[in-house]
Order: sequence, then structure tokens, then C-alpha cells
Amino acid sequence: MPDTCILILLDGLGDRSHPVLGNRTPLQAAATPCMDRLASLSATGLYHAASFGQPLPSENAHFAMFGGLPGEFPGRGALEALGAGIDLGPDDVALLAHFAHIAPDARGRLTLVHDKSPATPGETETLFTALPPFERDGVTATLHPVGGLFGVLVLRGEVSPFVTDTNPMVDGRTLPRPLPLRDHAHDPAARRTAEFLTAYLSRAHRILADLPLNRERERSGHIPANGLVTQRAGRLKPCPALRERYGLRGLSIATGVMYAGLARFTGMEFLKARDTGDAGADLADRVRLALERADDFDFIHVHTKTPDQAAHRKDPEAKVHVIESLDRGLAEVADDILADSRLLLAVTADHSTPSSGALIHSGEPVPLMFAGEGVRRDTTSAFDEISVAGGALGCMRGREFMFTVLNHLDRARLAGIHDTPDPVEYWPGDHLPFILDPQE
Repeated sequence: MPDTCILILLDGLGDRSHPVLGNRTPLQAAATPCMDRLASLSATGLYHAASFGQPLPSENAHFAMFGGLPGEFPGRGALEALGAGIDLGPDDVALLAHFAHIAPDARGRLTLVHDKSPATPGETETLFTALPPFERDGVTATLHPVGGLFGVLVLRGEVSPFVTDTNPMVDGRTLPRPLPLRDHAHDPAARRTAEFLTAYLSRAHRILADLPLNRERERSGHIPANGLVTQRAGRLKPCPALRERYGLRGLSIATGVMYAGLARFTGMEFLKARDTGDAGADLADRVRLALERADDFDFIHVHTKTPDQAAHRKDPEAKVHVIESLDRGLAEVADDILADSRLLLAVTADHSTPSSGALIHSGEPVPLMFAGEGVRRDTTSAFDEISVAGGALGCMRGREFMFTVLNHLDRARLAGIHDTPDPVEYWPGDHLPFILDPQE
């Protein structure tokens, strides 16, 4: 039976049907002979990390797939901080932050003119340098760069993560005012945090609007980066490591600061992959790394962001080309996986990313397949959102993915078995040995 699962996670693979593709999804329209072959050797189905129709960001969907409980999720800001190597205290709050082009109207209401403002590395450094640490009423804010115009804003003091975002995420919309979330409307820490953010972001806009860099960009007709917007506040929480709850030694092979933070938070090792611009070749290289490390780990997450990135360009045909490249890359390594009876292969996505329309992510489920010794094989012969819907797996949700991994690795715990006092999900547990009582 398999003893190591390799999860190939094609981020944002799911999609909607598009007239330009003959009312097919990009995955249906793409030529994917390798994925289709794997589907014919697999149990297939659909997966949603939460509930049908609910769009999820990658961090929430991945956390659910890795077996985390919703109440344990620390928020994207905290994960980003962990991935960037920023030390967070147990009471600190971290928010995603990035520079944008904003403008006030006659009533002083700020509008998001351009959510993303292009900038050179030198310009980016100038922007971050312009906003040093700021302290007011016992709260301190420090802005940390994590890549390009994106950073993490860390708040220290009597603060709370239960505040609204200030990034509307759509050009032309007014920025939401920082406010406590409704359930925390009377929480002094949440109110203090909202008031502090109002002061800090107002101050940031005034500083940035007066920055010579932005004045010159406006004079030359370029987009200024004269404001800072925030979202997805978070704070670290207690969370059992993957090894503690599921008995699995985990490794994540990915790019991106958030995935490094998620690996650290869930007790997995992280191996930073490289992007060369060739989606298929990069995926093949990452799978080869996973195969090299298969003796050291029980669960290996191999990630590519390229389908999601293509879909965000709102070009269905571009997503088709990326999917076809990934399939060619997968074809280079598929036989190596299938030939090793110790390996359980899972291929799926974290969420659907529509290649048209206004939504950033959408709530449709994504295709899923498991292949390996002992895994049931259904009659599915194509890997896409429609073909797998009648597969043997049905539709999985949330932690059912991790339970299925344990099942196929022969580590699933029979309900009611207590060989350890710890509330673990794997079997056999790490229990203390029974020592004969010498007095009996």
C-alpha cells in the first residue's frame, strides 16, 4: 500500500463555461492527454474546501485541505508575516497592505483609482522608506515589504484583528472606512484598531501624495502610488501541527510568501520553488523534487499558481494554454509516480478562478482524482469539472480530503479507538507502552 501522498495542486484550475470556448471551461477545452490518462486510472470526483457557491481564497482552501479547522485559521495577514520571516507576538495583528493609486472626492471620500500601480524596485524602496514606524495612543504600526508593492502591516499594542478591510479591490469604488466587525462593535481593542488605522492610512496618503516620486509620476502622466490599502487582518492562534493531528510529516513545494507561512503554521517544511515562465517545465521540476524527498515525508504538497494567474487576466484562451503546458509537464513525470507502489497521487485545485466576469474567485467545486495501489478505479476517462462529476469519489468537502489521504495510506483511525489520550485522527497513535506492574 502507498505510504506517501504527493498532492499536485493546480491553483485556480476550476472555471466557468465561456462562449469563446464553445460553452466549455478552459479545462474542458484544453488538450490534456496526460491528465485524462491519469483520470482513467483513478477514483475521480469534485472537491470544495467549504460549501458549494462559496468563493474561497487560496489560504482558506489550502488550510481546509491540510485538515485545519475553521476556528484555527489565523488570517492571511498572519500567514504572510510568517512566510516573510516577520516575528509576530501572540497579541500582534498583521494585515496585508499594498500601495495603490487613490484620490479624494470633494467630500474627502477616498476612491480606489488603480488597485495596482506599476513601480520599479528603486521606486518601491522609496515608497516603503517614506512610511517609517508610527506610534499613537499606545499602538505602533510597522510596514514590512514582502515583494514588489506588497507588504505586511504589523500592529502592536492593545489591538484586534476584527476590523474591516480598506481595499475595495475594484477600481472606481470608494475605500471602506476602518470599522470593527459587527460582533466586535463594542470591543475596545477593535474600536481602537479601527481608529488607529484611520489615522495611520490618512497620514500615509498625505505623505505619499507629497512624495517627489509621486509628484513626478503625475506630471509625466504615470500612475502614482499615493496610498496604502489594507485587508485580511489576522493574529496567530494555537493550531496542532500536521504531524500531531494526522501523523504525517509534511513538505510544501511552492512559490509565494503565503505558502511559506502556511507551511510554517501547519508544521510542514517548506521548499521554495522557482518560476522560469514555463509552467509545465516548472511543474515537472517540482514533482521531481517531491519524488526525491518521498522517503523523508508522508505528505508532499506540489503547487503551481499559473492557472489562477492566467484566469485573473480574464482571458479564457490564455488559461487553456497554461493548462496544456501543465499537462505536458505532468506527462514528463507521471510514469515515475505510477511506477512507484509506495506513492499515492492526488491531483486537484484549491478553488475555481473564473476567466471572465467580476468575481476574483468563484464558488464552483473543482475536479479531483486519486491514483495508487488499492484506490478504486471508476469509468471516468477525462479530467475536467463535468467528466469527474459522476466519479467514485462523489463530492468531497473540507477535511474529507485529508481523511481520504489517511484512508489510502492505511492510517485512518477507526471511530471509537483510543490507543492514545491525544485527540488524533491517525492510527496507530503514538502511545506510551504498557509496562507490567511488578506488584501484581
